[in-house]
Amino acid sequence: MAALRRRGLSVGPFKVGPDFIDPGHHTHVVGRPSRNLDSWMLSRTYNQENFQRHAAGCDVAVVEGVMGLFDGFSGSSDAGSTAHMAKWLNLPVLLVVNAASMARSAAALVQGFERFDTGVEFAGVVFNNLGSKGHLAYLKEAMAAYVDMPLLGGILRADELRMPERHLGLTTAQDRPLSAEQIDLLADRVESGMHLDRLLEWLPRIQISGDGQPDPDISTIPKVRVGVARDRAFCFYYPENLELLAGAGVEWVPFSPLEDESLPAGLGGIYFGGGYPELFARELADNRNMRDQIRQLSREGMPIYGECGGFMYLCRELDDGKGKSYSMCGCFPFRSRMNDRLRTLGYRQVWITSDSVLGHPGQVLRGHEFHYSDLDQSPSIGPVDAVYAVDSRKGGDHRAEGYQINQTLGSYIHLHLGSRPESAHAFAAACRNYRNHKEAGHETP
Repeated sequence: MAALRRRGLSVGPFKVGPDFIDPGHHTHVVGRPSRNLDSWMLSRTYNQENFQRHAAGCDVAVVEGVMGLFDGFSGSSDAGSTAHMAKWLNLPVLLVVNAASMARSAAALVQGFERFDTGVEFAGVVFNNLGSKGHLAYLKEAMAAYVDMPLLGGILRADELRMPERHLGLTTAQDRPLSAEQIDLLADRVESGMHLDRLLEWLPRIQISGDGQPDPDISTIPKVRVGVARDRAFCFYYPENLELLAGAGVEWVPFSPLEDESLPAGLGGIYFGGGYPELFARELADNRNMRDQIRQLSREGMPIYGECGGFMYLCRELDDGKGKSYSMCGCFPFRSRMNDRLRTLGYRQVWITSDSVLGHPGQVLRGHEFHYSDLDQSPSIGPVDAVYAVDSRKGGDHRAEGYQINQTLGSYIHLHLGSRPESAHAFAAACRNYRNHKEAGHETP
């Protein structure tokens, strides 16, 4: 993306799968929001329209894959995989192969990918993590004898190309953005290691239907101000979630639980996305005025929605897993506790089982769960009602999740509202209803 942009091309960035960190780096490098595409959480039509809408006006669209090319929801289906999305969008795949310590076997690997699914079209292959130019020459010789797809170059192994990581993945663009020098280095290595001109020559011309679809007319929808937590601790949001809510009448008001002493005025609701509250637990705990305001508004019935890290912040306490506990908002009687191992990972289908700020019983949404923490409930407080029944990839019995007290809803699951846009309207309506009752001097229903 950096190399293409440096050539003066307008780049449309996309990411396959339920990822927040990679799109953040795309957005930083390219200068326009990166969009998630997902063939399990979202319908074919939704993905195609999302791609068309945000590829419009760009010279080239780049879709970063997820995991291996054919990895997705299960071992027997391509749902959720990069290959599935490539077929839905009719896009060729540039296969990137880690060739460290590989010689002729690399050709066997590429040949396997080439033949595994004849419905996938390849633009070519690029080898990564090469030991030398001689290594690349050896691989080129092997490829010529056994593989049809073109070899478009290779990137030499270099420590300066490694990006820092922590639990959940790379460090975020909000916390550690790539510098101009690092972006230039990445572009230099792509230019010197890849046949970029040849790739651009071979890429298909995509027919975009119109110059971007017009935004729907929302001028007649009553507006309501909703706070959205945006800072280094809370930065995991699907752009489409915020846009769907805006289309339902939400006027977003950003604020920082880390740095702001108080909430913005005139709010009808609050949305806390995921992120890394555990890395900023002390700062969040020290901002007592913010925590007190949020807890009081929760008790008054303001619609508040928190996902994963946002849910942890809404709980009573956060245990950093190293012997220290920090007070959080206290909307829920839970203590979230960090672990040194991943607790759960995977797609989730959610059935709403009780009336909630996201909808009514029987409605179904899809999302993803990925966290290192778990919950302890305070023994002095009775059970908290769960309003979700959740099904994992493995199936089996539904488990209870999604906790609601008053109109505060919290869950570890990152929902994509594009899986059920009506939920955006339900949350916006709850926020409007709360605000209207407050302004009229009535108790919140």
